[in-house]
Amino acid sequence: MHFVVCIKQVPEKTDVKINPETNTLIREGVESIVNPFDTYAIEEALRLKERVGGTVTAISMGPPQAEAVLREAISMGVDTGILISDRAFAGSDTWATSYTLSQAIKKLDDVDVILCGKQASDGDTAQVGPGIATHLDLPQITYVRKIEEIEAGRIVGERLLETGYEVIESSLPCLLTVVKEINEPRLPSLKGKMAARKAEIATWTAAQLDCDPAKLGLDGSPTKVVKIFTPPPRGGGEMLTGDADEVVPQLIEKLKAIVVGGAA
Repeated sequence: MHFVVCIKQVPEKTDVKINPETNTLIREGVESIVNPFDTYAIEEALRLKERVGGTVTAISMGPPQAEAVLREAISMGVDTGILISDRAFAGSDTWATSYTLSQAIKKLDDVDVILCGKQASDGDTAQVGPGIATHLDLPQITYVRKIEEIEAGRIVGERLLETGYEVIESSLPCLLTVVKEINEPRLPSLKGKMAARKAEIATWTAAQLDCDPAKLGLDGSPTKVVKIFTPPPRGGGEMLTGDADEVVPQLIEKLKAIVVGGAA
């Protein structure tokens, strides 16, 4: 079987800067890592390969430095890494990103299962995985916490819900988004790290993917960020001290004053 994992390079810290002209993250000069949720997708793809045989391909869309996360995936045991990189992709929203990734997956042969982390730590939208499935017209199972069965043309997974889980059977090929409860990602081995250093990472551009230019990057993104700003700091609060019998009446009076003042 052929397993494809879509991974993303994200800032290691939440303290990032925004480009005021494009309202997008400034990634240059910021330490980056594999999106933590994607490490569970990598691990599950490797476990499926060990379970039924096959190969694992990792795909990442980003600037040239995103090659680093593909090498990390290879150090964990992934067979092949492909970087989707082109200035035409800059500023892509989740729709444009999922379209571009779907075009890359179309170029691969006989894909059986596509795995994604449930969301990216820098966006938290959880939209790219389902978006890829939609562009490829494939069935999808989201928030997968366990894969019960997998065989030629069929997969059964447990999907995490707020109040429990549900068991879903799907035909293959299929897209899965996985949650952290599904496994514990392995650490890269020394042999894997050596293989990652020597690995040749293919880079595919917009022209090679036969993309529609109108669907790429900032101009091709239907979601437009109008403005990003830092909320003003909150004003100082007031501390009431004393016994409960003393503090509660004071608090009630202050709340009444706020309500009355607001109504006025």
